[in-house]
Amino acid sequence: MTQRRKFLVLGICCMSLLIVGMDVTIVNVALGAIRDDLHSSVTDLQWTIDAYTVVLGSLLMFSGSTADRLGRRRVFQLGLIVFTAGSLLCSIAPSLGWLVAFRAVQAVGGSMLNPVAMSIITNVFVEPRERARAIGVWGGVVGLSLGVGPVLGGVLIDGIGWRAIFWINVPIGLAALVLTALFVPESRAPRPRRPDPVGQALVMLVLGGAIFGIIEAPRAGWGSAQTVVALGVAVAAFVALLRWEPRRVEPLLDLRFFRSVPFSGATLIAVCAFGGFSGFLFLTSLYLQDVRGLSPVLAGCCLLPLAVTTLVLAPISGRIVGSRGPRLPLVLSGALLTTGSLLLLPMTADEPYWLLIGAFVIYAAGFGLLNAPITNTAVSGMPRAQAGVAAAVASTSRQVGAALGVAVVGSVLSSGIAGSLHSGLVPASHAAWAVIAVANFAVLVLGALTTGPRARGTALRNAELLLHEPAAGGARAARRTCHAHTINGACIGSRRIVPTR
Repeated sequence: MTQRRKFLVLGICCMSLLIVGMDVTIVNVALGAIRDDLHSSVTDLQWTIDAYTVVLGSLLMFSGSTADRLGRRRVFQLGLIVFTAGSLLCSIAPSLGWLVAFRAVQAVGGSMLNPVAMSIITNVFVEPRERARAIGVWGGVVGLSLGVGPVLGGVLIDGIGWRAIFWINVPIGLAALVLTALFVPESRAPRPRRPDPVGQALVMLVLGGAIFGIIEAPRAGWGSAQTVVALGVAVAAFVALLRWEPRRVEPLLDLRFFRSVPFSGATLIAVCAFGGFSGFLFLTSLYLQDVRGLSPVLAGCCLLPLAVTTLVLAPISGRIVGSRGPRLPLVLSGALLTTGSLLLLPMTADEPYWLLIGAFVIYAAGFGLLNAPITNTAVSGMPRAQAGVAAAVASTSRQVGAALGVAVVGSVLSSGIAGSLHSGLVPASHAAWAVIAVANFAVLVLGALTTGPRARGTALRNAELLLHEPAAGGARAARRTCHAHTINGACIGSRRIVPTR
């Protein structure tokens, strides 16, 4: 494939990231308008965000493995169609309940975009340094979506109304659909995974139960039967998932991936960092509009420096990862994120704007350095045939973090608000900012502990094992099949010789 076509493919994949990333920031800026129009509480606003992230996080691994099996271009095109249709439905939602439902439809389409696009990039950009730079560009689009989303969303909300924020996805989605058909090559995994419906159902129960319990707890009570049952279902489903997946010949979530310390570290870092970032966006959007009284356009302009900083630093982070590895950008990212959140911890109702913007820039610098090392660590060292699943795990950890961030920060905020949102948000936000600071400090610690020489050694050993070691369920199935056909203790009835015990 020529370099020109490679970069065309990269551009098309980035278009999908643009509409998905822009959708998050636009909806955050629109929270005030949605609350006024649909008469929503803080808990209702949490569901506007988390209905999307929970469904998206639940389906990412399934979509990644489905794309490996049915064809990445085909699934990517289907995702563009569903996401665009879901955006249109959101724009005509007559009530909050319908808006939440249509956000879930959007998420079904979104689950087929980012992990599948990353898998396409991984298979097009084969050389490690070239791939790291492509991932850096990919990370830069995150910054672009952060920059375009708030300002464009503010203009649309002030000029037309909050429903217009969903219209912008339609022309971009249709253009990406046409260009995909023209330029993106079809690709499949040589040995794609089989569907795992039980594992998929358990993942949805874990995320759905945990997020429902956390979001609704301030309204129902932390000790209420509803909260206890919801969180109990999530814990039981998680335990069942850990017992079920190793028994599968081809599991939805291959737990052997997590024997790599850098991979496990990148997953936890993504959960913590994106949890902090989603909480950051949720809090700042409400603060700027409800406490400071800014219009959506001005609130979006306040977030613009955050986006510009992310856009500039993301490609630089990709180059650093390509030349020096992920350790430096991860540690710097954790330090900057922690510093930014601590600066916002004592925030008051009349905080100087220069201090707010400065804290936003520091926070954005940390976030801009983050994406490239997370994605590179998740994909590197994994067999290329399972690139879709590995990329989906990285994307899933981001969405799980985003869902938990809005759920936890929103619940802390709701529990602390006494009186109106205007007067009660600032005092209640101090505890929420403390939660965000702890999550960001975890990024710093994990970045330092999981990227050293010993940790990299576990990644190399695990990559070798993944190439030659069958899954536990597969090994048991082979032994059962060949039980009566052995020579000197070795099974000879299958394509792979597996010692029997």
